[in-house]
Amino acid sequence: MSDFMSTGEIQNALAEVPGWDREGIAIVREFELETFSAAIAFVIGIAMSAEKLNHHPDIDIRYRKVRVAISTHSVGGLTDLDFSLARLCDGL
Repeated sequence: MSDFMSTGEIQNALAEVPGWDREGIAIVREFELETFSAAIAFVIGIAMSAEKLNHHPDIDIRYRKVRVAISTHSVGGLTDLDFSLARLCDGL
């Protein structure tokens, strides 16, 4: 498992994933999709990516809005893996 990132490393990594913000020990982003079914399909895409990485985000679905929060709880902070999953979410 990766070591958690320093504040400077987190700031640099956040600059590479526009739309994501830091909240405590997590990075978060809210996505708004065109329809409820598109939001559910998006969540399924996240689930498939998360399974491949064996790294699972917290997901909140509110009609067409999907809030994703990613953190490496096992190290108590953010790691490169969190930002890898964020980029995969952005690619969906």
